[in-house]
Amino acid sequence: MSIKVQNITKYYGEQKALDDVSFEIAKGEIVGFLGPNGAGKSTMMKILTGYLPANEGKVEVCGFDVAEAELEVKNRVGYLPEQNPLYLDMFVHEYLEFVAQIHRVKDIKTKISSIIKTVGLTLEQHKKIGALSKGYRQRVGLASALIHDPEVLILDEPTTGLDPNQIVEIRELIKSLGKDRTVMLSTHILREVEAICDKVIIINHGSVVANDRAGNLTGSPSKQTIKVEFDKKVESNKLKSIPGVIDTKQVSETVWLIGSQPDDDVRQAVFQFAVDQDLSVLTIQREELSLEEVFKNLTKGK
Repeated sequence: MSIKVQNITKYYGEQKALDDVSFEIAKGEIVGFLGPNGAGKSTMMKILTGYLPANEGKVEVCGFDVAEAELEVKNRVGYLPEQNPLYLDMFVHEYLEFVAQIHRVKDIKTKISSIIKTVGLTLEQHKKIGALSKGYRQRVGLASALIHDPEVLILDEPTTGLDPNQIVEIRELIKSLGKDRTVMLSTHILREVEAICDKVIIINHGSVVANDRAGNLTGSPSKQTIKVEFDKKVESNKLKSIPGVIDTKQVSETVWLIGSQPDDDVRQAVFQFAVDQDLSVLTIQREELSLEEVFKNLTKGK
């Protein structure tokens, strides 16, 4: 495992920020780490990177205990915090050289050239960081997190404050970076998670409330729903006579939501019903909860 978190609890004074948190992230996975404001996401990320100690529990990154081998962990982790800490009076190339020296990177010139190309800073590399847009500053932060070629990349709200075009660019960059390293990504933009993440961990009030693949979370545990469009009107009582159908809901004159047991695929029976009733099925598709709906259901009113 790239990341192994066991029973982590963290207090700020008397306030419990994390409550017995455990999860694992395998090598090469891109994981979305989600939760409302104040849920404990940033605290967990700071513990993973060795910037904060936990009060209880154990964290291992790439096989090293964060509490006992902090430098070994930091050598293997690239971290972009929510508040991207940059020296605004330094030039891009100068700043990356400074960070590379801290990490004792070999062949600094070649490495900086490669990273600048990777994150799309070629045209901006000779500018002062303070003169860059927010999007390019985020790229500088990513470059500094990647300069020592880490095995694990931890990104806390990497697209905060970016415009839609910049968000798409950073999203694609993160997706490409995840091809050869483990990525843990905290964000409030759930479309990003659906677009690039293999797995989702949702935290609320310091506790993990979900830990699964996005597709498993968005499937309903109680029933399966399909959306069907016929070419003519259909009566509800006739649809309910289809074997396996447990409920129906009319969307429009010819469109219906048809529910069945979660392990019961009634699509073939719906097609046979259409043939028997001299109907045509124009469209048929499975309906799933959005990740946003799952998030709201797991974090509201708690």
